[in-house]
Amino acid sequence: MKYLKTRFQWIRWAVHIGALLPLVVLIVDALSNHLTFNPIQAATQRTGDTAIILLGLSLACSPISTYLNWKDAVRLRRTLGLYTFIYAAIHLWLFVGADYGYQFNYIVPEFLQKYYLWVGLPAFIILLALAATSFRGAMRWLGKRWKRLHRLIYLGAILAMLHLALVIKGDALRLSGDAWKPLLAGIIIGTLLILRVPRLRRALLSLRHKPVAPAAVQLASPPAESTLVKN
Repeated sequence: MKYLKTRFQWIRWAVHIGALLPLVVLIVDALSNHLTFNPIQAATQRTGDTAIILLGLSLACSPISTYLNWKDAVRLRRTLGLYTFIYAAIHLWLFVGADYGYQFNYIVPEFLQKYYLWVGLPAFIILLALAATSFRGAMRWLGKRWKRLHRLIYLGAILAMLHLALVIKGDALRLSGDAWKPLLAGIIIGTLLILRVPRLRRALLSLRHKPVAPAAVQLASPPAESTLVKN
């Protein structure tokens, strides 16, 4: 038991380090002028990509717990979700603050013209609501409503994928440019969402726990002669 607890602590620390590493690299690159000729755009893209990756990892925790029977995976979900929100918040700040300087007379027309902002902002609002209510006090205060609220992460994930697909430049059919990013994110996150469908989950779990057929048991059992006691 002590070994398992220690191993999980190491895994938790690895998650923290892995989640913070892209931010550290981003800061180092920014201070050393290694963010291409458009540093704000590069930083915005990096934080957005990292948020999508962490969102996928947080969504993977429940299927890993369910199908691989690693129950501790669920304990990492909140940490990964909070880091997802942090990168999404930095992503939004880079657009509103660093790029447009909080000049909403420019931001509002941009919002009306760019479809990716229409889905990106609701996705961020969902992440904000889930991050603000991810603590025990909020769970007690909301009661049964807490689970219903946090199911919005599925909608948030879909909106985040749409945001990525609309903002990426390239030809999806030819996989030119960065078009592979939304396709890969869609496949992974879409699969993680499908694995949560109750009927599919029950079917897959029943296959895993399906009893061995009697014929197979007979074939696997040793012949009767091998059970004879030697003289």
